[in-house]
Amino acid sequence: MVPFATILRTKVHSYTMRTVLLTALMIAAGLTTVAQYEVRITHPEALRTSNDVLKGKAAKAGLQAAGLPEDQQQQVLLNSSTDVWPTGLANDSARKANAPYIKNYSAFRLFSYTEEEVPLTVVMLPAKDNIHMPEELRPAADLFVVLPDSALTAVEAPKTRPEISRGPRWKNRDMALILRPDELYATYDLGNDETARKALEASGMSQPEIDAVIFRSHERNWPDGIDSFDERAPLLNNFKKYKTYVGADWDDKVLVIVPVDKNKSMPKLMRPYVDVYFVYAKTALQVKAQKKKKGK
Repeated sequence: MVPFATILRTKVHSYTMRTVLLTALMIAAGLTTVAQYEVRITHPEALRTSNDVLKGKAAKAGLQAAGLPEDQQQQVLLNSSTDVWPTGLANDSARKANAPYIKNYSAFRLFSYTEEEVPLTVVMLPAKDNIHMPEELRPAADLFVVLPDSALTAVEAPKTRPEISRGPRWKNRDMALILRPDELYATYDLGNDETARKALEASGMSQPEIDAVIFRSHERNWPDGIDSFDERAPLLNNFKKYKTYVGADWDDKVLVIVPVDKNKSMPKLMRPYVDVYFVYAKTALQVKAQKKKKGK
């Protein structure tokens, strides 16, 4: 029989070797393990604008080494696409015109890696921390941008990075049909409604998910064609075409989730590019319960 001490030494040795090997691989890939603290963008012109920027081996390894859960890793990849950037970042001329204001983003280092001998950092621009930005630069969801390290500087007394708010899951929730589109609360302040917040929590939402719902349930963070009453009014009847799901209900109100994946066929000005949320009167909706699978 092999002595326990020998087994223990063997396991410790094996674990140590795996750790050393992982560290070596990270170094070889050009990864650096840095604290996820606040940074300031000093050279906006250095923003990497390719949609392939996080598809390289070093970037993928850096994302995996950042310690994020799988769903948050997917959110980083989705929200690093220029397709979800606000209009003020959408093209070279817009970025040039907005360069002085881009420096005012509240930004957080997520992870760093090296590509073609250039040290790069993936930076998170949290939606809820950038409400102060001009409307054309205000993100409707957490964004992730890539810049050379030389384009960033540390912030004095920096805050730590907030949780990524991807929004609540919707696939197992009841469907809701919008029957009376005009019974919409477009500027409802969920953040100041304690009963509503408790209902969101009771529905199974985490705090980062609730933060996302509060932020994207206000008209200012909806698609361009419906983000004001004057623009929305002629399109109201089309709201009946939205595919929505019940997020939570309280008093005489219901929060519905409008998933981007289920609404890609909506007219362009009404089409969400991230999940958005509507607060409706209960009388405006018809709820269709999810069919339960057999044996459950």
